[in-house]
Amino acid sequence: MRRRQFITLVGGAAASSIFVPQAARAQQTKMPVIGFLSSAAPELTNHLVTAFRLGLRETSRVEGENVAIEYRWAENQINRLPALAADLVGRRFAVIVTHGGTNSAQTAKAATTTIPIVFVVGVDPVATGLVRSLNRPGGNATGVSPLSSALGPKRLELLCELVPKASTIAVLINPKNSTEAPQTDEMLNAARMIGRQLRIVHASARIDFEKAFSAVVEQRAEALIIGTDGLFSGQREPLVALAARHAIPTIYNFRESTTAGGLISYGPSQTDAFRQAGVYTGRILKGEKPEDLPVVQPTKFELVINIKTAKALGLAVPATLLSRADEVIE
Repeated sequence: MRRRQFITLVGGAAASSIFVPQAARAQQTKMPVIGFLSSAAPELTNHLVTAFRLGLRETSRVEGENVAIEYRWAENQINRLPALAADLVGRRFAVIVTHGGTNSAQTAKAATTTIPIVFVVGVDPVATGLVRSLNRPGGNATGVSPLSSALGPKRLELLCELVPKASTIAVLINPKNSTEAPQTDEMLNAARMIGRQLRIVHASARIDFEKAFSAVVEQRAEALIIGTDGLFSGQREPLVALAARHAIPTIYNFRESTTAGGLISYGPSQTDAFRQAGVYTGRILKGEKPEDLPVVQPTKFELVINIKTAKALGLAVPATLLSRADEVIE
């Protein structure tokens, strides 16, 4: 090769490496990928994913621009979670985010001890073994724990205020969830103090719902409290429909059930919890470690009342209760 041709080729190569457009250089940089593991169906989780993305934006992470998210949905079939979690771990994603209660979080934690996990759970993450302590989680998991399960006595109080003549109240729990027992004990003690009787009914899958509501009717319960298991929030629409069919005043954990036609709900804001999970995920992508990020506690609680449903049940909502509501659905 002649000297002049060689110089021309080298000069052209150098120029092309110097003047690569910024967009092209960005494409060449490997984008971190977040795995989103949910026990629910996507159509019931869209608003939470939106809130999660907003939290990511607070840390300057935007899906499709400088971070990617791959979603895995168990469609309310808990037995699918281990395979979905194994798939995410096998792809060595940067972070795994879990939705759908303790089942999703524990499945992810069992699948990896190295990939960071950000969870949103409604029960005590220390008692369930997800973290060592709230302030110093240790290990590879941290997240947001609204502790919705600790609000059982408050939900009982609100339900009795709305249905003052209810002397017998049923509580729907998942017997396969070990965290339900202490919650139930708290509500039993609270019921005794205000002269009410509680009846416990069980459901561990959607197929059990019909039988559970039949038990509520047979035991002459005049109102119902829905437990905190992720199954119930993931299956809110059939539960709301059954409560309407049997004309049973029912209180739920999250506003999503009330906006779907339920009577009343009280609990932490799920959208705010997932926004906070997005913030934590972004911080981990920037280099922070889960073991150093304290589990976030809730700061926003929502009391939501559906007036239309109350009227259908023949209930007059007390003005004192309406004045405390964060949202009233007409």
